[in-house]
Amino acid sequence: MTTRNFRIAPSILSADFARLGEEVKAVVAAGSDWIHFDVMDNHYVPNLTIGPLVCEAIRPHVDVPIDVHLMVKPVDRIVPDFAKAGATFITFHPEASEHVDRTIGLIRENGCCPGLVLNPASPLSWLDHVLDKIDMVLLMSVNPGFGGQSFIPSALPKIARVRELIDRSGREIRLEVDGGVKVDNIAAVAAAGADTFVAGSAIFGAKDYRATIAAMRAQIAAR
Repeated sequence: MTTRNFRIAPSILSADFARLGEEVKAVVAAGSDWIHFDVMDNHYVPNLTIGPLVCEAIRPHVDVPIDVHLMVKPVDRIVPDFAKAGATFITFHPEASEHVDRTIGLIRENGCCPGLVLNPASPLSWLDHVLDKIDMVLLMSVNPGFGGQSFIPSALPKIARVRELIDRSGREIRLEVDGGVKVDNIAAVAAAGADTFVAGSAIFGAKDYRATIAAMRAQIAAR
């Protein structure tokens, strides 16, 4: 892969919510490719974050894809709301859906790109019958529910296995990694096979967004 294929997606979970419009514009101006939008429901995961109204509010501020990660159960009810709010990608956890194939179809029918999210202990067998229907696999390198966690090293061989599956499929499927990604480990994550990187506190916790994103790109290029 060349560097032009890589995408950096700052997670607004770590942004200053009192200044959210300014924050998303700032990270895009600093060189981020996407905005990652974490949705938690205090049911599937032990936290409560943001919903479609916030997605709708930030959509006019950025012209990059909004990558909505649904950590909610049930999933289907809220998919059309996020599609109308301006989501580009909508990813969900198969454990949170009663019918995974139906949820994938619902996301596609609403004009968004569907993706499946696998937790650190989720088996790759979830991909067996749906890899031909999705546009993204999001691998969690932390257990979902909170920002600021440390990267789980066992995610690296899992990333490599999913990269093999995607390459074998011959389809254009993004391989995204979320959780503890920062300047000093992004090269290893890229080397394992990821092409899309979610970074929350590593970017929004930095004083200089542009310098941090540039440092991440430099590490990827030098891997």
